[in-house]
Amino acid sequence: MLTLIIFFVLLFLGFPVALTLMMGTLVLIADNNLQALLNTLPMNFYGALEKNGLLAIPLFMLVGEVMNRAGLTQRLISAANVLVGGFRGGLAYVNLLTNAMAAAILGSAVAQIAVMSKVMIPQMHQRGYNKGFAAAITASGGMMGPIIPPSMLMIIYGVIAFQPIAALFVAGIIPGLLMLLAFSVVVFIVGMFSTLPKEEWLSWKDAAPKLIAALGPGMIPVVIIVGVTSGVMTPTESGAAASFIALILGIFVYRTIRFSEIPAILQSIALSTAVITSLIAAATAFGWVLSFEGAPDRLVEAIVRMTSSPLVFLLFVNVILFILGMFLETISVMIIIVPVLLPAVHSMNIDPIHFGVVVSLGTVIGLLTPPVGPGLYVAMVQADVLQKEIFFWIIPFLVALIAVMGIVTVFPVLSVWLPAFYGLI
Repeated sequence: MLTLIIFFVLLFLGFPVALTLMMGTLVLIADNNLQALLNTLPMNFYGALEKNGLLAIPLFMLVGEVMNRAGLTQRLISAANVLVGGFRGGLAYVNLLTNAMAAAILGSAVAQIAVMSKVMIPQMHQRGYNKGFAAAITASGGMMGPIIPPSMLMIIYGVIAFQPIAALFVAGIIPGLLMLLAFSVVVFIVGMFSTLPKEEWLSWKDAAPKLIAALGPGMIPVVIIVGVTSGVMTPTESGAAASFIALILGIFVYRTIRFSEIPAILQSIALSTAVITSLIAAATAFGWVLSFEGAPDRLVEAIVRMTSSPLVFLLFVNVILFILGMFLETISVMIIIVPVLLPAVHSMNIDPIHFGVVVSLGTVIGLLTPPVGPGLYVAMVQADVLQKEIFFWIIPFLVALIAVMGIVTVFPVLSVWLPAFYGLI
């Protein structure tokens, strides 16, 4: 109890999550007279980072950073405009389709929302779209980032849960496409009850150059997905290949990145990676002490007493994730909740790949729910709108995401069929 009190007090005081987890670990050791564990705690902390799967994190972050600086996003927007821009409310569909394509490159929701907000919100407002609606659809589209491969959340889950990252990547494809479909339905319904601007279809003469210009950045998700599903590359190797392609495009093809910028890019990646890996190490140490104390076993017994239904358990997890997401950042939620619940997952014979997808969907909701909601605030600042205005428009997209989460939770086949088809599980 003392550990929980200190843990939540430090969180609400604004302490970094990694430091809070380490403090919680030390308090748990002291409160339960487990001082003998202090000798092996540093080894456990370091051992959490001694995993090859973690190498994929900086590589995919490098892909996203290069994409941002090289202006590849604008080329994807132009291609999406050719494909869906002529519909009523065309820019809204362009926004979602570009987000889906960017999700297959970036893998980080907040970074994706930041990039897309700078580009899409001004364009949509200039064409007559409500600013709050433009911000809401941009933030919602960014939620596909952690689900469509490559996904930072899936990498972290795979490392924590000892699951194949390649299978997790592929497992996110169908749920990610369901999110795209659900958000598109929301746009269609909004268009039925309010007037969205009517766009014009581009002529083939104007469309062809835009599609050709997008072939370069379009190669990146193809390399990642085909490389992983075919078994030719591991997720880490696909990240390295994608980084190489992005750098070649940015430096030599489009010449939008100078060699002098590379040290700054690498420094940014190193700092971001350090934040994520410190979280993983601290959470692993905390989970190790909890396991030594037998807390996971007691939790499993308590859950089994409440319900023996895997479906009810997963719905219960969704509620927990929704609540935690209101106060903690998505990666923090993933790192804290997964080690504690995994024993229950195994005891109920829930497929861990399916559980990974369910947890990832549950954690991304926190991107758009106050009081934390980092994705919400990024879009709000870029659109220069009040929180109540953007939140009014975000509600239908949240409802759509909750519906997708419910469907994926009830039908595990949506998560596991594709990895099984490719022989990854």
